[in-house]
Amino acid sequence: QVQLVESGGGWVQAGGSLRLSCAASGRPFSNYHVGWFRQAPGKERKFVAAISWSGGTTRYEYSVKGRFTISRDNANNTVYLQMNRLKPDDTAVYYCAAVSALEGFGVVVRTTAYNYWGQGTQVTVPS
Repeated sequence: QVQLVESGGGWVQAGGSLRLSCAASGRPFSNYHVGWFRQAPGKERKFVAAISWSGGTTRYEYSVKGRFTISRDNANNTVYLQMNRLKPDDTAVYYCAAVSALEGFGVVVRTTAYNYWGQGTQVTVPS
């Protein structure tokens, strides 16, 4: 089992920045690819970014490319999502999730691929 806890969400004006953290406990975090997803009110949960178990490979949803950066610190069992130039459309609850590194990295865009989820953290960018 892996337990995930997100933090770092909040309210920020458009153009501002936030850094989300996903802290893991339980099994060694380096055994998992980690993804960030977000869900706006009344909408489906959608892929934002993912990072491979080693940190060597990343993937981003098109609308966040160049603005968001995912990184990880396996020694401290934490994955980060640095979010810059935030827009009102980025408003959502952000979730981190983990999937076994035995899976190919290509699965990371699918919510159904993940075994473990955090409780989410709210990000609000008012228009």
